[in-house]
Formats: sequence, C-alpha cells, structure tokens
Amino acid sequence: MSGSGEQPEVADPLGEALAAAVRRTGARSGGVYALDPAETTMGLLALCGLPVDAFAPWWRMSFAIRGPAQDAVRHEQLVWVSSLEALARAYPRAAATIPYQVAFAIVPLKQIRHCRGALLLIWAPDRSPRLSRRERGRIAVSARRIARVLDAEAAAPVIPDRPRFVHPHRAEPRPQSELAAADLVERLPLGTLALDLGGRITYVNTAAARLLGRPAKQLLGTEPWQALPWLDNIAYMDAYRTAMSSREHLALTVLRPPDQWLDLRLHTDDSGTSILITPDQSSKPLGTQPASPASTPPASRIHLLMALTAALTEAVGVQDVVDLIADQILPAFGAHGMIMSAAEAGRIQIIGSRGYDPALIEQFDGLPTDADLTPAGRALATGASLFFANRGELARLYPRAPQISDKHAWAFLPLLSSGRPIGCLLLAYNRPHTFTAAERSILTPLAGLIAQALDRARLYDAKHNLAHALQQTLLPHALPTVAGLEVAARYLPASQGVNIGGDFYDLIRLTSTTAAAVIGDVQGHDMTAAALMGQVRMAVHSHATAGAAPDQVLTRTDRDLADLHASRFVSCLYAHLDLARHQVTLASAGHPPPLLRHPDKRAHPVDVRPGPPLGLGFGTPSYPLTTLPLGPETLLALYTDGLVEVPGTDITQTIADLAQHLSESSDLPLHQLVDRLVRHTRRTNRHTDDIALLLLQPNRLADA
Repeated sequence: MSGSGEQPEVADPLGEALAAAVRRTGARSGGVYALDPAETTMGLLALCGLPVDAFAPWWRMSFAIRGPAQDAVRHEQLVWVSSLEALARAYPRAAATIPYQVAFAIVPLKQIRHCRGALLLIWAPDRSPRLSRRERGRIAVSARRIARVLDAEAAAPVIPDRPRFVHPHRAEPRPQSELAAADLVERLPLGTLALDLGGRITYVNTAAARLLGRPAKQLLGTEPWQALPWLDNIAYMDAYRTAMSSREHLALTVLRPPDQWLDLRLHTDDSGTSILITPDQSSKPLGTQPASPASTPPASRIHLLMALTAALTEAVGVQDVVDLIADQILPAFGAHGMIMSAAEAGRIQIIGSRGYDPALIEQFDGLPTDADLTPAGRALATGASLFFANRGELARLYPRAPQISDKHAWAFLPLLSSGRPIGCLLLAYNRPHTFTAAERSILTPLAGLIAQALDRARLYDAKHNLAHALQQTLLPHALPTVAGLEVAARYLPASQGVNIGGDFYDLIRLTSTTAAAVIGDVQGHDMTAAALMGQVRMAVHSHATAGAAPDQVLTRTDRDLADLHASRFVSCLYAHLDLARHQVTLASAGHPPPLLRHPDKRAHPVDVRPGPPLGLGFGTPSYPLTTLPLGPETLLALYTDGLVEVPGTDITQTIADLAQHLSESSDLPLHQLVDRLVRHTRRTNRHTDDIALLLLQPNRLADA
C-alpha cells in the first residue's frame, strides 16, 4: 500500500484570490482568463478545483467568436448560465463543446491597466437556476479582488502554455483513523485509486498497481493519463470530465495493452475522485481489435463530431480553419503537430502548420503530388486516409520520410470536396500511436467536414481579396495636405460578411484657406454598396470643387442619385472649413452629429438639424446649415454610425460616451487618437457595421 501526502503549494496572490473566490461563492471550481494584448485570444491563467488537463479544450479561446466568456469581457457584464439547456439557447456552438450538465458564471475583471480578463465560477448542476442578490454581490467582490491582484502586476500577464492548478482548500482532518482505512482498502481484492482535485494520484493499493502494470511509486503524484499512456484518450477524458461536472458515478471499460481489459468505476465528490478497478469478466474474442484504448460510447463520438462540426461552420477564412484545427482538433486527438496543404497545379502548397520547424515546412512546400514520392501525394491520389503507427510502418513505404522530422506517428487525411481532392491534412505524434478503429471512424468523416470548410474559406478569401481591392480603389489613398489643418482618418470594414461596405470619407482642398470634409454611409454591405459609395464620393467632390455651398452639394448629389436609380439611400455629413475665418459650416443628410472638442478639453455632440438621407426620391429636399466657430486646437470629429451603434443601447448614450472618451484623450496626437477611438469601440462591441472616422484640427499655422 502506498499514499502520497499533500504537496506544498507555492503561494501566489492570484492563486490565493482565485481559491478565496471559489470558497466565498460556494462554487466547486473556477478559473481566471486574460485577454492577450492583441485582443485575439483569451487564455486561462489559473484553474482551481479541476484537473488542468481535463480542462484542456478550454485553455484558450478565440476572442472573435461569440461565447459566454467573450461576451462577458466584450460587454463588461456578468454572464450567468444555469444549465446546459440555457447554454444551448444562448450559445449553441459553446454547448456543442460542453456536453456536461453544469452551471457557471463568467464576470469581467475591470479596471486593470494592462489587460482585460474574466473570472469563471462553476457550480453543481442541481443548484438554483437563479443567482441571488447575495451571490451576485460575492461574485462581484471576488472579481474586484482578482482584478486588483492583476492590476498590481508590473506588466500584463503572459498567457501560459499550460495554466497552473490551484487547490480550493486544504483537506480537513478526519476523525477516523487513516491507517485503519488504508488497511481496510489494502485487504480488498479490487484495485483502488484516489485522485485529488488536481487529478493527481494520492493513493494506490497493491491490487491497483498490479492491475495497472505499474509500481505504486511510479503512479503516486502523477495524473493517470500521464503515467498510463493508454488512458490518454478521448473516452477516458470525456468520462472523467462528466464525473467531475455532474458527480455521477460512471463506468467504462479500457484496454491495458496488449490484452488486459479493465473495468473502471469513477466516484467523485468535492474532495476528489475514487476509481475502482476490476478485471473485465466479459468474454473478449482473441484478436479482437478494441473500439479504442478506452471503449468510447457512441454518444461520446457523436458529440465530438458535433462539437468540431459546429466549430468548423463558424470558420470564415483559411487561417480560421487552420487555427481551429490546431487549437481544437489537435488536442482532441492528442496530436502534437499538423500540416495542412492544398493541391495546386500538381504541387503541394502548405497553407498552415503547427508543431513543425518552419525550415522543415519550406522543404515540404511545393513538392509534387506524386503518390510515389510522399504519403500526402498518395492520399490525394487514392482519396484514402493513411495511418502510420510508428516510424517502421512509414519507412516501409517511404524509407527517407521518418528521418525528415522528429515525429513518430502520422495520419494523412485527404481533403475531398464534391469528390475532388483539394488538399491533405497531416496529424503527427511525438511518440508511436496506434490509430484505433474508433479514432479512424471519427477522423475520416471529420476530414470531409474540414475539406468543405476549407473550400468555403478559400472562396471567402478570394471574395474578400477582391472586395478589399475594390474598397481600396474607391477610398482616398492619401488625404491632401491643407496648410493649417491636421487630419487623421481610419476605415474598418464590418467584422462579418465579405468585409466591404459603403462607408466613405474625403477631404477636398478648395482654396488656400478653405477645404471641405465629407463622411457618409451607403446602405448595405456588398459590392453594390461599395460601387455606389464611389459614385457618391465623386459626385460630392465634383460639386464641392465647382464652388457649391454645403447645402447645394447635398441637394445636387441627391439629384445625381435619382438619375442613377440607385434604389439605396445614403447618409452624409458635409463640412465646409474656413481656416481664415476660423469657422465651419455643416450640412447633414440624416447623418449622426459630429463631435466638437474645445481647447479646454470639453467635448460634446454638435446640434445639427439634419435633412433627409440622399437617394430617397422625395422631391427636392432642403438641408439646413449650421455654422460654428472652429479656432486653433479645436477638434472636429466626423464618424459613421458603425462607431456608435451597440445593440440594445441608446445611440445617444454611445455618442455621449464617445464624446467623453474624446475629452479624456486630449493629450494624444491625432494619429494616435484616431486609433484610440476605434479601439474603444471595438473593446465594447464586435462591430457588425463599417466604421469610418475623420478627425480635423486647425493649428496655429492657420493664423499665419
């Protein structure tokens, strides 16, 4: 018999604050996520009360997709999920990756100088479906304490490759004799393992060591899937996660190579997990190939395919597909490297990889798709997957291939779309790996789903590149230099669709002391909107340079749209800048009001009486004029509604919030300020509309 005492934990402020949050809120477990500086990935810093490896699918999450953690950070509000059903209603994709009954809350970590983050708290699924006011208060207090810990750090936290484990509490001494209990278990004929909340083995009796084929000293202090590689598979991890989340008593049958079948029964509570091990008594025919090292229930395999399918449906571009395979499919199958390639003109074109030296990827890129030269070529030629469990199997067909890399097992999956080969996916392992029938039964249809996603992604990228080229030709490549006027502008396409739209801006030099600034938004987010945007911009430019007054510029442009039968309306704001007189005259065609920041840092929306949008076709519209002083160091901000529209929020409030942010950023030069304003909007909302922003500020040179 053998036991393992508690290992001393290295004290750290974040771990202590997280453990305190779990205890204070009555949660079973919890974690702290941080958003990386580029705001593309949310990474898990620390995990309390759950084994780190069992939580591996959720170590990292793309911030671009919609999920409970992303929404909590993006909208800076608590997200409460009371059940799996509630998760499926609100976040179908997330529910596809979490087949466990669970209740959890995610609350944003605010007022951290270096980064943004979130606190995750997980409860038993049988708790109340509502959070009480007291619980919400305790959650808020816990989040503030963790935020203070992160804010006290000298720099933003680095997202680790592996989050650290935090114990929620120290075990209380038990009144019964531990020695007597150990003696009792030692006398039993069945094997017993004890796992702590971190998933580490703390006790193993002699029968368990014999059945598992490992001395007790090699098992203690390790996680079962580390000490016993044949447990490092989908079925065992899925059963373990289910036991941890639901506290259900679970049983599964596993194969200890080469031919010993074992029954495992998992019993989990708030202190850890007990595993009972007995030889499987059912008859197994000699030579029978197991469904997997741990016999995976069909429902588990179906769930895995559903989860990966749901993720693939949201992949937009080719890089999204590559990232999804690397971040989700590699961990799901325990692989350590991947290469995705496309078949182009008889050559293999590498479009993404992970776990391989870039120099090695260069050697692969451009190789012929000859079946006699490479396994990838054979997979493409035959349309059949190739599996090599070790170097010897690969060397028999391709003698030089094993020496090319340090990998020891490979799966070459042809990517077929509509019956034609479009590429190949290589999954590689750092040690020999037997590809069981269960794994092959998942990988084969999964390759088909990946192929369809890749085909869609390549089409999207082609459309996107065309749209981007069109957009760039229609927007000004550079704004003209106007003496006495500082200018900065930005355009961001929508984060959904083909990334093209009808927002535009322009600066038109009229005389040595006058200029015109215009910003507008054509209805729609497609090629038609972009083309019409170019026509409107040129019409405004033509009427402005002909000397028309601001209201007449809009009236004549409206008439031009009627002649074009555009059938789309356009909002537009035109500003005539007189730098000698220090004034600006505005005319609006249904456009959001500009913002004005005075030299004393006060900022507010300008009260402009708008006329109707352009292109409505209701007779001859009129556009009232508004004239304002615009002295040196006064800033005028023109923008489109994509900068201020947030679903569920009054636009007047978001405009006021933008004005406040403009006021608080008065010390920044314009080229930094324009980026700050755009980032401020993107922090709080995944922008689904185009954004155009034009900043204008007369300087002292205007008086010269």
